[in-house]
Amino acid sequence: MQRQGSIGGSAAIRLRATGCVLLVVHLVLVAWVTLRPLDVPWVMPANLHPFAGIRADLRLGWPEAARRIADGLALLAPLGVLLPLVHGRLRVSPLASLIRTVAAGALLSLAIELLQTGVPGQVVDVDSLLLNTVGVALAHTAVVPAARVWLRRRSARRVSTAVPQEEAVQGRTPTISRVGIAP
Repeated sequence: MQRQGSIGGSAAIRLRATGCVLLVVHLVLVAWVTLRPLDVPWVMPANLHPFAGIRADLRLGWPEAARRIADGLALLAPLGVLLPLVHGRLRVSPLASLIRTVAAGALLSLAIELLQTGVPGQVVDVDSLLLNTVGVALAHTAVVPAARVWLRRRSARRVSTAVPQEEAVQGRTPTISRVGIAP
């Protein structure tokens, strides 16, 4: 049975399956980038003070700071699009969708940071948690609402062309629910 507000038909199944595959590929790539051991001569201490790492990046100059901040924003940003795609709902509150997606991105970023405590050469950084979460929120806000509008319009066009003319003018025949006989 199809959920109300979800994408219908085989196109929806293909779209959601593609989203699942892309999500898994992205998560494997993120795990490889963030959880592989690094061979470094020394390791900086963990950064547990919000915005301290960003301030240190800004002291390096704008080109280097922009690259490091963009890396933090871009790491988990695809989750902002892939998680709603896998969910497959077209009619959902934009705020609820944003909150769910950002919360999932923040929890995944937190899990990565916690797993990095046991990886040689990797350091826990609260700023990367913040930047990853903001990246998810920005990607979701920039892409998902417009994509849902486009998919709803496309779905409405398909439905309107699939309904016979006579039924479109008169509407569907009303049905009455069955009522049981009293004893």
